[in-house]
Amino acid sequence: MSTDFSRRRLLAAGAGAGAGVALAGGAVGQASAAPGSRSPGAALLGVREERRSLEELYEAAVAEGGKLVLYQGGDVDSQAAAVRTAWAAAFPEVELTVAVDYSKYHDVRVDNQLATGTLVPDVVQLQTLQDFTRWKRQGKLLHYKPAGFSEVHKGFKDPDGAWTSLMVIAFSFMYDIQAAGANAPRTPADLVDARWRNAIASSYPHDDDAVLYLYSLYQRTYGWDWVAAMAAQQPQFARGTNTPGAAVTGKQKTIGVGGSGSAVSTSTTLKWVLPDEAPFMAWGQRAAILKQAAHPAAAKLYMNWQLSEARQKAAFNGWSVRKDITPNASLRPVWDFPNANVEGFPKFMEDRAEIERLKQTFALYFGEVKGDPSPGWLGLHPGR
Repeated sequence: MSTDFSRRRLLAAGAGAGAGVALAGGAVGQASAAPGSRSPGAALLGVREERRSLEELYEAAVAEGGKLVLYQGGDVDSQAAAVRTAWAAAFPEVELTVAVDYSKYHDVRVDNQLATGTLVPDVVQLQTLQDFTRWKRQGKLLHYKPAGFSEVHKGFKDPDGAWTSLMVIAFSFMYDIQAAGANAPRTPADLVDARWRNAIASSYPHDDDAVLYLYSLYQRTYGWDWVAAMAAQQPQFARGTNTPGAAVTGKQKTIGVGGSGSAVSTSTTLKWVLPDEAPFMAWGQRAAILKQAAHPAAAKLYMNWQLSEARQKAAFNGWSVRKDITPNASLRPVWDFPNANVEGFPKFMEDRAEIERLKQTFALYFGEVKGDPSPGWLGLHPGR
């Protein structure tokens, strides 16, 4: 991305930023509905897809002040290293601040900031899918459709543009290729074989809702007897979905359960399992611009950049949220895998009473969650 902007162009971008939002809209151009066809609050019917280029959006973000704050769901701060590096190379005049924390802490943090008038992030990018539908109902999200929105899989976007999934994440189990050898596990049923006793690391299912959903799929498929047998394997549990992979790559354990990975990885040391028929789980990681965001122009730049063809083609796991982009020709789109349960996870996340019941049930089998959160304690206003 060229940064050779003249003073005249930057001044023009600043003067025209508001007009750009209204006309090219930042996708906010709205068609008028026929009289009586919808209530006055239904003006969002005409929200249209962004038409400005990344360069034009960059100019607007620079003119706005050149800052962006992102709250990103994750397990350790280093998980944001790649996006920080890529962003700085593409948009050096817009400072990106990323706060990485468990999504279940970020969402209530944002709620509290909104309630106290101290909002920090411009964009929220979280695993807690239910928050996006709630925030939409509460009118807290900016309805916006970045370029490429029409190509996003229908289950990975809000039809009104309140939120858009920017990446696919999938959870399964993994193993050390050399240590597992010819007897490597092929399905979750294999994990309870006696040979893997004391050889398994797992993130707590009752600490992370995505891992909870994965374990619930295993339980539905193999029964509570499988859960009891898994507990008898004496897994090493820890907080953070990064910990199973870390335990395997660190040669502490042979198998890791409840972590992300790539089915197209060329690693010769770690294998992330994409089962043929057994269950795994995948979802579109949702992102949205908060209506009260201090840097809406920079937030729109971020949404468009992440949904761009270049970024989607670079997806580490071979899956894009867009129907027109195939990052790896050897891999079908994730929504074409019935055992990925792509539609099941959003429904699961909406039923908070059932989630609470499952958490307490798994605690009976695996014990209470112990340890500090893997990102540390970020407090009320990280990124400020």
